Formats: sequence, C-alpha cells, structure tokens
Amino acid sequence: MAIARGEVKPLPDEPKVWFTSTESFAKVLSASNRALLAAIAADRPASLTELAERTGRQKSNLSRTLKTMARYGFVTLRRDAGGRIVPEVTYDAIELILPLARRSQGQDAAA
Repeated sequence: MAIARGEVKPLPDEPKVWFTSTESFAKVLSASNRALLAAIAADRPASLTELAERTGRQKSNLSRTLKTMARYGFVTLRRDAGGRIVPEVTYDAIELILPLARRSQGQDAAA
C-alpha cells in the first residue's frame, strides 16, 4: 500500500502491478478473463470485432473488460491506421505474490 500511496518506489526487479485485495485480483484475472488474454495472445485479433467473433463475447463487454485490463497494464489497446482498436497482450506470464502473514520490520525476507 505504501507504493500505491507513493511513499515507496519499487525497485526495477519488483512487481509493477498492485491490487488492493485478493478479491480485486481474482475479479480482474478471473478464469474467463485469463482465457480472453490467452485468446488474444494466441490469435492476435486485428480488432475488437474479430475478438468478439472468436470468443463469442459481446463487443461492449469486451471493451469494458479490456479497458480495465489496460489500466493494470495487462493489455494495450492501440488504434490501427483504419481506426480499429487492436488488443495486444503485454506479458507472457503473470505471477501473484501473496504474503500469508505480515512481516515485522527487520524480519528476514528469505524463507
């Protein structure tokens, strides 16, 4: 939370995306949304319309979902020369680091 408040700056090798709760992480990266990311990475659709056709999801629903994922940096949404929005997956993998207990200051980070 200190990073989110701007009190601490993460090091280059530290995580780049932060969630306020495991519930928000689970919602953004639900099974259907992970399948959507996999479909974008594998099929490389040329537009949201093409992605909607391939996945069977409504274009309006895809747009909302992808905008949320773009805010977290999981996808980029770029406009091509024809003005179509092209979704692209940003990462090859996503790793969740979930501490099970709060560490006290000075406690060794190694397990």
